[in-house]
Amino acid sequence: MTAYNVVRFRVRPGMEEQFLEYHRKLRPKLKGFLGGSMIRTGDQSFCLVGEWKSFDSIVAARPQMHTMLDAVRDMLEDLGSGLGLTDPVSGDVAVKLSVPTAAKAAKTSRAKAKPAKARAKAKAKAKPAASKRGARKAPAAKRAAAKKR
Repeated sequence: MTAYNVVRFRVRPGMEEQFLEYHRKLRPKLKGFLGGSMIRTGDQSFCLVGEWKSFDSIVAARPQMHTMLDAVRDMLEDLGSGLGLTDPVSGDVAVKLSVPTAAKAAKTSRAKAKPAKARAKAKAKAKPAASKRGARKAPAAKRAAAKKR
């Protein structure tokens, strides 16, 4: 089952580019690691999100991840509240969110449109629209009736 790890960092002022450059060059060879992204969450705040084949892969790779952390440790500030330099969390995927494919989206759109079409048909049956020709005759008919009075 797929798992993720997320690590929050606060980088010392002026060290942000050096921190990012380290991660740009990083090509971790960790068994079960599928890839990841470094996200900027503020001026000095970042989160690393890693995707893994399984939670066991994360556990097995922790010693190597600690070694990678040691390479940037001097670039980090304490997060406060007793957290230290990082705020790591990890776990198995509980819910996978997916984007509908174009075919599914079109089917959903058609399904949502049916009630509106049905309402339009019912409205048209209940109140037939006057044709343009009929609309022109009505005023003439009224005038003729008015002349007879």
